[in-house]
Amino acid sequence: MPEKDFLFLHLRDLPYFRALLRSVEAAFYQTLDLPAPTLDLGCGDGHFASLTFDRRLDVGLDPSPASLGEARARAAYRLLVQADGAGMPFPDGTFASAVSNSVLEHIPHLDLVLAETARVLRPGALLAFCVPNPRYFSELSLPRWLGARYTEWFRRISRVHHADGPEAWQERLEQAGLRLEKYWHYFSPAALRVLEWGHYLGTPALLVRKVTGRWLLAPSRWNLWPVERLLRRYAQARPDRDGTFTFYLARKT
Repeated sequence: MPEKDFLFLHLRDLPYFRALLRSVEAAFYQTLDLPAPTLDLGCGDGHFASLTFDRRLDVGLDPSPASLGEARARAAYRLLVQADGAGMPFPDGTFASAVSNSVLEHIPHLDLVLAETARVLRPGALLAFCVPNPRYFSELSLPRWLGARYTEWFRRISRVHHADGPEAWQERLEQAGLRLEKYWHYFSPAALRVLEWGHYLGTPALLVRKVTGRWLLAPSRWNLWPVERLLRRYAQARPDRDGTFTFYLARKT
């Protein structure tokens, strides 16, 4: 079976800067063993899971009813549950694996969510997640001219509460009853700046979304070819010592 072209698949449905990051993250999951039942913590609208996994994940959990409505239409999960990650309606040891893609950085009450995640995982179960690290802010292009106020503004518009390094995440995980097994940085500083500028260049797509409910009017390859060609050089699903995001693998102790 040929490998999926995650960049093009995401470009058909998302603003280019989101498609770039999600395509890289989706590729990493292809090498992971995620035994069922699998929990997707913060599943959102289900778009990422529908493209990334070749099977329906067992449970998608999210606090947003609107997002869950979109996830239901995509049929990427066997069960959808509306709940906060700090109070999951599952017995201890329900899940054999869990994923959380670019979610944990947005959660203010992170320690409670990690402890609850550990509770619903079986001993030895894998938790795979990815989050921005400190380079997410230090490698932005505009702070060089606009200063710290721009960095704080970008933090707010991207809703990032946590952009920490492995040491901080290891401490959090251990306190929750999880053992950090492996991590790698990814998404180069140059790729981050492409993402950064996408927040501004993608404004027309936001207007299209508000009017039509879709991000693109013509999601065909001929229309997407120029931006796809530009992004290919940045869509590298491989570790990068200077990467601005970090992928983590942890296990329930």
